[in-house]
Amino acid sequence: MKVNKGLYAGSFDPLTKGHMDIIGRAAALVEVLYVGIFVNPNKAGFFTMEERLQVLQESLENFPNVEIILVEDRLLADVARELEIDVLFRGLRNSEDFGYEANMDYFNRRLTQGLETLYLMAKPDLAPISSSRMRELIHFKRDISDYVPTPVLGMVLKKYENKK
Repeated sequence: MKVNKGLYAGSFDPLTKGHMDIIGRAAALVEVLYVGIFVNPNKAGFFTMEERLQVLQESLENFPNVEIILVEDRLLADVARELEIDVLFRGLRNSEDFGYEANMDYFNRRLTQGLETLYLMAKPDLAPISSSRMRELIHFKRDISDYVPTPVLGMVLKKYENKK
């Protein structure tokens, strides 16, 4: 049985193959999956919101039941309530992710009654991949093609060409 609406949120800065795996698995479980690009005030951004949106649009064009939303100044729980989300999807790579997500889940449940969170474990070959590690590799001009969708590579090249 599918639930009606799900939400997978992140900063996606940059989008990784791990994110894509979670999106694909979550999209298979719901009628509509919202992928929310959220601003995390605790993280320094590499890509602009518009660049992240473009990369997601290009990377998710084969997912007909996925809708992308931009959220700059609202809490996840408030957006979930407004969109009448049935379930939040969160990816877990390791025990550190679980501790962070469990804390977030506590507050989301307090702020939005009835909101469930479904945790999807990262596949073992994708578990080491993180956006912060990708930003580090990008900074040092290392090859990230094994870890990110093709549109991310194009955006990185474009960004560096514009700096010349």
